[in-house]
Amino acid sequence: MENPFTTRPEIKGTFGVVTSTHWIASAVGMSILERGGNAFDAAVATGFVLQIVEPHLNGPGGEVPILFWKQGEDEPQVLCGQGVAPAAATIEHFEGLGLRLVPGTGLLPAVVPGSFDAWMLLLRDHGTLDLETVLEPAIFYAREGFPLVRRAVQAIHAVEEFFPTEWPTSAQVWLPGGRRPTPDALFRTPAIGDTYRRICDEAKAAGGDRVAQIEAARHAFYRGFVAEAIDGFYRENALMDTSGRKHAGLLTGDDMAGWQASYERPVSYDYAGARVYKTGPWGQGPVFLQMLALLKGYDIAAMDPLGDDYVHLITECTKLAMADRDVFYGDPDFVEVPLDVLLSDEYNAERRRLIGREASLDIRPGALPGAEAGLAALLERAGCETPIGPGMGEPTFVDLPEVEGDTVHFDIIDRWGNVVCATPSGGWLQSSPVVPELGFPLSTRAQMFWLDRRLSSALAPGKRPRTTLSPTMVGRDGKPWLALGTPGGDQQDQWSSTVLLRHLHHRFNLQAAIDAPLFNTRHGPASFYPRARAPGELLIESRFPQQTLERLAARGHRLKIEGPWALGRVCAAGISGGMLHAGATPRFMQGYAIGR
Repeated sequence: MENPFTTRPEIKGTFGVVTSTHWIASAVGMSILERGGNAFDAAVATGFVLQIVEPHLNGPGGEVPILFWKQGEDEPQVLCGQGVAPAAATIEHFEGLGLRLVPGTGLLPAVVPGSFDAWMLLLRDHGTLDLETVLEPAIFYAREGFPLVRRAVQAIHAVEEFFPTEWPTSAQVWLPGGRRPTPDALFRTPAIGDTYRRICDEAKAAGGDRVAQIEAARHAFYRGFVAEAIDGFYRENALMDTSGRKHAGLLTGDDMAGWQASYERPVSYDYAGARVYKTGPWGQGPVFLQMLALLKGYDIAAMDPLGDDYVHLITECTKLAMADRDVFYGDPDFVEVPLDVLLSDEYNAERRRLIGREASLDIRPGALPGAEAGLAALLERAGCETPIGPGMGEPTFVDLPEVEGDTVHFDIIDRWGNVVCATPSGGWLQSSPVVPELGFPLSTRAQMFWLDRRLSSALAPGKRPRTTLSPTMVGRDGKPWLALGTPGGDQQDQWSSTVLLRHLHHRFNLQAAIDAPLFNTRHGPASFYPRARAPGELLIESRFPQQTLERLAARGHRLKIEGPWALGRVCAAGISGGMLHAGATPRFMQGYAIGR
């Protein structure tokens, strides 16, 4: 199919490409490549800068799943930077507080911040540059200032009255001089810059080579002054959260010291001549693979990529895969997740029979052990609490249409063929109070645990929450072909899969596939507090043909027509035809792809 008009060109080159959800981060990543660094060096620098320039969507106290493919290897690897629940975080503790869900904000839902260790391992094991070189851009922007994007200002607006009274340490950072910042004005977060500067200084003082200094930095964060500051703040304070009450935190320095990022093999699935790689079921990534297993039974290439058959089919496959996610997924170190069955041709052929011409309004997990009890738990718990106060769940913004986007994303390919695909998140400015000695808040990812033992994603000490963070990597003939991802919580694999299908089956280039109108369902329970669901609801951009919208409504989809450029922030980069390619979403006017 001929590529339609695009908002910007698909970037092409041979030296390197960087695409991310913020233009400054893309520029920094490219600058590292220009200085002789590889994709891993550039990824670390890009990841730290995104913490500064998109503070409403990720931060130093957050987490990150990373997929990376090293030149010459047969498949990518996963680097898990998802921290775990504290040792004191038990279901009994939360039940003793009278809670039926883990709050969406505050101190209680904190997990060990995982992104720092993941970036350090990536730099230590696969990078070439020293710690200070890759941290210096983030330190510069934190100290000297960066243009605060409008959506970050709106996030601060939402908590403008809440911070001074309930989280005064956050007010000191995000309401300087007691005033809300203005869009696009220069904004500084010098305490974060000072924290990273101190880590660099301590690392250099420890002496030794670049590896020794990186190890010293890891120690400073997880056993040194960073961990000490977090331990003290969480022990000494009880602060307001979405329950409408003040609660003390559970995270301790011992929790920090006892955790580290880890390498894993990815989960993968063969589809249409490509092999798609995702993280394990501690994230929602295998949902993407099961969607492909379901779609394998249809001629997607023959469908109109803007037609109702296409939207309906993908939506119904999503509902089935998400139902299995909600009932069966969890940290495989704690529970047995039947991925072999969930991704098998036989299982999905049976599941495919449930897809009809009408939209389903039911949650239908597969008939596997535990499904009935798990479904009962979902229906009992989803939306069972009413949140109190601002900042709940994934970031939302006042004075704007509701936005599905709770994180950032980037993809990088260097001239040697190394590829890095990452979706950093957590530690949002509105999610939890700032630790004053450090200048940043921590992840509230524990809100994704259920307080019900019937579910595989039930809370347990030392367990990873079943996150929505879901980078995607695709290979062909044992070599990397494509990396892509997007912010957006439960919508991440919905938007990314649509972009892949249009690129793979309809021959849209990366930018055209990203620019084409998007859609997603909110049918099942949300992964974010208060875990509400909207049966049959289908969000869809208004650029779809009117006939498509009318036919979808006639099929029983409960349409929520969004603005023409309202859904998704997909970025993608690939290798084909002897060249590197990249695209970035124009939505929200922040993402950018750079390359040559």
